[in-house]
Amino acid sequence: MRIARDGAWYYRGTPIPRPALVKLFASVLKRDDTGDYWLETPAEKCRIRVDDAPFVAVAMEAAGAGRGQRLSFTTSLDDTAVAGPAHPIRVERAPGSDEPAPYIGVRDGLDALIARAVFYDLVELGVEEERDGETVFGVWSDGAFFELGDMEEE
Repeated sequence: MRIARDGAWYYRGTPIPRPALVKLFASVLKRDDTGDYWLETPAEKCRIRVDDAPFVAVAMEAAGAGRGQRLSFTTSLDDTAVAGPAHPIRVERAPGSDEPAPYIGVRDGLDALIARAVFYDLVELGVEEERDGETVFGVWSDGAFFELGDMEEE
């Protein structure tokens, strides 16, 4: 089995067309200490290949403003996570292209790639903050500040 970067699930190269079945598989998805992904039930354990992140955050809702802001993300499988200490946002850079690849922690060491349109909405909420004598760009959510990138590089 495989989860593509766009969040599509495949079995033997064929997309799994039933959302309910994908949600069932996702409910038993685990990640071990080495970074490998597994579908794990009390009776079986099966390795699964994940191209990037197992989930895709396809929607975001913002409530409040400034340090009191709360950002809630919803995945394509209807999981939700409020960005904060328990569900951090991080932005990595794709090798070669240096394109931002934003993620949010969803549950149990499993992340969601934040969809491009959602990331644009997130950037619109960004503010500049002083950190260790430097000005950084990011967002507040649930009392935590998450850096989104260096404004001078954009």
